[in-house]
Amino acid sequence: MAVAVEKLITSDILKPGRYLGNERLAVHKPWDTAAIRWVLTYPEVYEVGASNLGHIILYNILNAQPRQLCDRAYLPGKDLAAKLRETNTPLFAVESKRSLTEFDILGFSLSYELGATNILEMLDLAGIPLTWRERQKAGEAGGEFTNLQSQFPLIFAGGQTATSNPEPYADFFDFIALGDGEELLPEIGLVLEFGKQAGLSREHLLLDLAQIPGVYVPQFYDMAEDGSVYPRRLDVPKRILRRVATPIPAYSIGLVPYVETVHDRLTIEIRRGCTRGCRFCQPGMLTRPAQDVEPDRVVEAIEQGMRATGYNEFSLLSLSCSDYLSLPAVGMEIKNRLKNENISLTLPSQRVDRFDENIANILGGTRQGGLTFAPEAGTQRMRDIVNKGLTNEELLRGVKTAWEQGWDKIKLYFMIGLPGETDTDVLGIAETVSWLQRECRGKGRKPLNFNLTISNFTPKPHTPFQWHSVSTTEFKRKQNLLRQEFRRIKGVKVNFTDVRISAMEDFVGRGDRKLSKVVRRAWELGAGMDSWYENLDQAFSAWGSAIAGADLDWKYRQIENGEWNLFHAQDQTRSKDAENTQFCTDAINRVSPHSLDTPLPWDHIDTGIDKKWLKQDLQRALEAAIVPDCSFEGCSHCGVCGTDFGHNVVIASPAIPKFAGEFVPNTTKVQRLRVWFGKQGNMALISHLDLIRLFDRVVRRAGLPIAFTGGFHPMPRISVATALALGATSSGEIADFELTVPVAVDTFREQLVREMPTDIPIYNVEQIDLKTPAATQLLETAEYLITVAALEEVTPIQWQEWIDTIKAKDELWYEHTTKSGKSQLINLRDRLFELELVETYKGIAEPISVIRYVGSYRQDGFLLRPEQILFMLGMVASGEFQLLHIHRNRLILGV
Repeated sequence: MAVAVEKLITSDILKPGRYLGNERLAVHKPWDTAAIRWVLTYPEVYEVGASNLGHIILYNILNAQPRQLCDRAYLPGKDLAAKLRETNTPLFAVESKRSLTEFDILGFSLSYELGATNILEMLDLAGIPLTWRERQKAGEAGGEFTNLQSQFPLIFAGGQTATSNPEPYADFFDFIALGDGEELLPEIGLVLEFGKQAGLSREHLLLDLAQIPGVYVPQFYDMAEDGSVYPRRLDVPKRILRRVATPIPAYSIGLVPYVETVHDRLTIEIRRGCTRGCRFCQPGMLTRPAQDVEPDRVVEAIEQGMRATGYNEFSLLSLSCSDYLSLPAVGMEIKNRLKNENISLTLPSQRVDRFDENIANILGGTRQGGLTFAPEAGTQRMRDIVNKGLTNEELLRGVKTAWEQGWDKIKLYFMIGLPGETDTDVLGIAETVSWLQRECRGKGRKPLNFNLTISNFTPKPHTPFQWHSVSTTEFKRKQNLLRQEFRRIKGVKVNFTDVRISAMEDFVGRGDRKLSKVVRRAWELGAGMDSWYENLDQAFSAWGSAIAGADLDWKYRQIENGEWNLFHAQDQTRSKDAENTQFCTDAINRVSPHSLDTPLPWDHIDTGIDKKWLKQDLQRALEAAIVPDCSFEGCSHCGVCGTDFGHNVVIASPAIPKFAGEFVPNTTKVQRLRVWFGKQGNMALISHLDLIRLFDRVVRRAGLPIAFTGGFHPMPRISVATALALGATSSGEIADFELTVPVAVDTFREQLVREMPTDIPIYNVEQIDLKTPAATQLLETAEYLITVAALEEVTPIQWQEWIDTIKAKDELWYEHTTKSGKSQLINLRDRLFELELVETYKGIAEPISVIRYVGSYRQDGFLLRPEQILFMLGMVASGEFQLLHIHRNRLILGV
């Protein structure tokens, strides 16, 4: 049964548009005809989850399966979470508005070591026991089975963190989906459908799931004293295979939110996987082999996606976009095809050694975006140790190319605490930045500025550096070294990662099953992901208390002291001249084969990379030896390529099309159309700024020839007369559209209606003279219907008497506070032109009236707000009133 969310999702909560589930391209499949009902539950706020590419792809794929339905849920804001708890309302899926307990299976994305606390928060809000044991016990206690022979859905997790080391979270999930989900999740759905039809028990169902490559069922495995994991029954695999799937760009098109999201653009994956072999990089190890997407499919997906969504920006996604050889050709082809539509391209962090004029030419548009490179280390020696494959010459060439192409600010990522790092290497970060600034100077140009993020190395499972960590004291010392050094360098902004976050990520990320109780206790003490940003001290204290309560503080101190590694602190008394030559010999001598062979909590996860190869690559790191990228040079023999995981797929670049020229905004205005529209239903919970973005996308999808403003940031010439309060409905809003080519009024209206949400009805379209002032300049008055509740018993006669009293008065003074904080008295009666009582009725607990009024609505500030009608009622009635709803009937323009 659907949750009565209309009582919860109101204008008094932050961004209520998060929870509506009515986005463009959302899929609403019939509930009753679905055999298996999924919810993809993203444990972050909507703005993050709804723009996550993996979330969108899997949502589209699951809904493309016959007899399968997929809905979505997100971590609610604190205000809605409080409402849910106060009213005992379970967390719901945004589209169907059904409780999460009504579904068959809930899938959580776990992509961050400290993110599991948000998952527990969502399970608790949904009324679902947190652990698989508690859910199993509740099922054994009896009760009505609503799905898959249980009171509760199956709970699983996927994502990078879940794949790399699921053990700290093993108590919470019925199973873990390892690796890519595009093929794995539909296979799971088929098994669930069969099991549901056959009436299989929960245990038999999980046993069937455990036979699917890529499905890990923790309850069928036990933990040894050393933290390693082994099967507790013979009919499950000893090691569980990571799944690999081929990217399909078409499934990236979907979900166009009405509220602004973190990545408010179309995103298309161009290359999955990375074989660069950076030794600290977990994604690069967990996504092998690398697979290029055919250029034609990328171009087709972008062109179709931009027309289907109406976005004005798109992004090409890969761990290393620059390694996609077709990047310049694809980018130029799209830029040429969409050159008249003011479209921009953005890319994530790129390989600086591959950045050239071809890539610079396809970036941005009229809105040149930021540029991010990740040198990672400040000296050549350290870049060789981490296998970055980047020389000083390549770094300078890439940065200088960006500066010559017009970028005045570049973001750089560096890392401290890497194995074998000396103070010379740390200070090399500042020296490198200063050197780049000196090399990029020119007459008539601004100095090149840098925005630096300097993170603390955190060891990750399944990487050559998984055996290494650094003490928090050492991190702080190195950060202070850099702070002092950067004080002398202008034009550089430096951001450091808090060492406490890094230590906690390390502790949880390399932990075993004992940490499940720590994660749970941390959540109970309020350590959600958002708390790290709102109150870091409180979040750290919660985690610390949870660790101490589990008697694991001794283990956390190992992390803080940097003792959980094979290198130990280097002898700080060595002379600087001996540092570089002595490091490799000392470190190799300290690595004992036995310690490298110690079982790890994640050894039962088969990522395809041979653990023996990781050891060998660690030895190569100690010798500062480079391993070439196997996508473009010889095989590195990591063990991935084969029948289980496939092979690298590298596609040669087609010819780069000739540049057709930059977008030139068409500022010609040959027609102005005035549109009267409404804002009703759920769309009343969309803000004014979100409405402006919606109009832009609607016009793009409709292919209407909108005119643009001039200047550096051309904007479509769409002018909404005035804003409407969040939560208020309307049947009389006005917007002006200026076009470059005449369009018949009926045609314009038809195209607009086709692309507009149904809760924004189009009432009328008229052509007006180009010289006519804009509607916002002609506003004189506005007519409202307001619904008002009295807090005391009131008769219809009393309501009418109060209305008559207000109309009879010449003066009703109101103290108004200006934006500057000054107080001034205004006569509200001068701004009220019509007032009448439309109806009265008895509400559930209070008498209610509907009042119509016409008041001043000039843009010079001479206006009458609905709240001020309540003030006048309070003055004449000597009572208190509550404004329940605002509806704007019409905006009235002057001549």
